Amino acid sequence: MTPDELETLITARRSSLLIDASRSIDDAIIQRIISVAQWAPNHKRTWPLRIAVITGDSRSTLGNTIADAMAAQGDEAMKVTKTRGKFMRTPIVMVIAAAIGHSDNETEENKYAVAAGIQNMLLMAESFGLAALWGSPAKGANDAITTLCSMKLTDHVMGIVYLGWPTQSVGTPERPTSQITYLT
Repeated sequence: MTPDELETLITARRSSLLIDASRSIDDAIIQRIISVAQWAPNHKRTWPLRIAVITGDSRSTLGNTIADAMAAQGDEAMKVTKTRGKFMRTPIVMVIAAAIGHSDNETEENKYAVAAGIQNMLLMAESFGLAALWGSPAKGANDAITTLCSMKLTDHVMGIVYLGWPTQSVGTPERPTSQITYLT
């Protein structure tokens, strides 16, 4: 791959939920998308990546689990209701978490490693022509999500990735100029 090809892939990637929820994705593609996450930089090689792949009726279970946690903490009824069904919008939902470290610093570095891994996954999905969106987990739902996904309660959910075949393309948003400081 040339630098130009890599730049084209990176700049083509868009967050999108314009996805065909009924069209499945081959398991081999999912495995390849997951495998590239382990190649992200990982200080001290702690391998903090935790992933749950959610399909079928389990997507509804995820929605209900998160919605119940939201309701228990007093979130707006409309948001709770929307959450119950929103994970059915795509054929694959991945919950991605970072393991706790042996120190606060290592825990923070683990989160950085997992975030870099998620970006690798999004780029790999783009290379297959898939649409993806990295969403934030609901505040206060971490324990409910990690329990459902058979993760440790100490794992920190970094994101929920929606994945599927696109139904249409997404336009290119304008990006601001990078804020760069050069020290010489």
